[in-house]
Amino acid sequence: MAYFTNIDKIKYEGSDSTNPFAFKFYNPEEIIGGKTMEEYLRFGVAYWHTFTEDLSDPFGVGTAVRPWDQYNGMDLAKARVEAAFEFFEKLNVPYFCFHDVDIAPEGSSLKESNENLDEITAMIKDYMKDSKTKLLWNTVNNFTHPRFVHGAASSNSADVYAYAAAKVKKGLEIGKELGAENYVFWGGREGYETLLNTDMGLELDNLGRFFNMAVDYAKEIGFDAQFLIEPKPKEPTSHQYDFDVASGYAFLQKYGLQNQFKFNIEANHATLAGHTFEHELHYARVNGLLGSVDANQGHPLLGWDTDEFPTDLYATTLAMYEIIKNGGLGRGGLNFDAKVRRGSFAPEDLFHAHIAGMDSFAVGLKVAQKLLDDRALENIIEERYSSFNEGIGKDIVDGRTDFHKLEEHALQLKEIPQQSGQLERIKSVLNQYLLKAYAGE
Repeated sequence: MAYFTNIDKIKYEGSDSTNPFAFKFYNPEEIIGGKTMEEYLRFGVAYWHTFTEDLSDPFGVGTAVRPWDQYNGMDLAKARVEAAFEFFEKLNVPYFCFHDVDIAPEGSSLKESNENLDEITAMIKDYMKDSKTKLLWNTVNNFTHPRFVHGAASSNSADVYAYAAAKVKKGLEIGKELGAENYVFWGGREGYETLLNTDMGLELDNLGRFFNMAVDYAKEIGFDAQFLIEPKPKEPTSHQYDFDVASGYAFLQKYGLQNQFKFNIEANHATLAGHTFEHELHYARVNGLLGSVDANQGHPLLGWDTDEFPTDLYATTLAMYEIIKNGGLGRGGLNFDAKVRRGSFAPEDLFHAHIAGMDSFAVGLKVAQKLLDDRALENIIEERYSSFNEGIGKDIVDGRTDFHKLEEHALQLKEIPQQSGQLERIKSVLNQYLLKAYAGE
């Protein structure tokens, strides 16, 4: 059955196109930095926001109008698979992502839930045979059900801990079955509300044990996907253990997991952690831990995870700057963990939103590559730190000095010259490159 009958395959038509169902900047075949745009950007569709999201919020019921919502239960799950692969084909995306409960409803028992998952997984696998779209990553939802009220792998209940482990075990098996390139751990409730009733040390140790067991089981079944942790601050608990890349990196090192995991970084989560998107990407990159990206944006006036589609060209440019310097995303990709606004309830709005996001990252890729080709920012940074290329500065970098020698050098100084950071000039340069890209120069 077809669900988007009034929409044809989305094609690239260029920046002068007025067709709302066409790419203006994303040309999947265009070569940038030695790769096609499709190869570099590796776009993915988030199953949950696109096919299960009803657009409800804390102040109102859902508004989404979806042609598959005439069904219920497993019939609805099957209809969503049909709609999903039609959407993937018409949008021409290489990847998609899902949680277990996105694709199949939970049953009255874990056994029944697994049976539902098996049935839908077989259906997805069958559809994938005739589709270019592959599974970028999968994960499990260990946060929505009331059983996870106190967390999952950090729960105070050993039974809940075991249940969470059983779900992840099944998720790893599904990932292998569908050929997932990555597997994501998102700690939706891995944190605490107050220390008044929390044994933080035990919870963190248990979380470390959980991840190590997951690594062991993946090896046992021959599932060689890249493991990813997705930092998530503030929501839903006031103290999330996976707050940002820095805290996540410290966690990985403590529990001997730094060689087993990388990070899946979401723009909106970076905002909630008090960071910029590029900060989180940069921190992961310089530590060799940038694995994949959830491409969205938050709202500057709202303090929660709004999951808007990315349209901020400054953000996409600076993100792609880090990704290019990382040598690309390897097995990762740009997954649109984003939802249309509550007022954008029509089925065709799903296409408009993805087109906007894909075009925005295409612009970001082109501008970032040009910045790097021209060394527009690199030259500025190298000049700013040039004092470490010779003399006492080079001794510092090479580890050939100590406090005695540094004091001796400092005592000889009469004046210490400073240089301007030239931030306004640098932002003007970035504007210039963005406007040139828009003009097609």
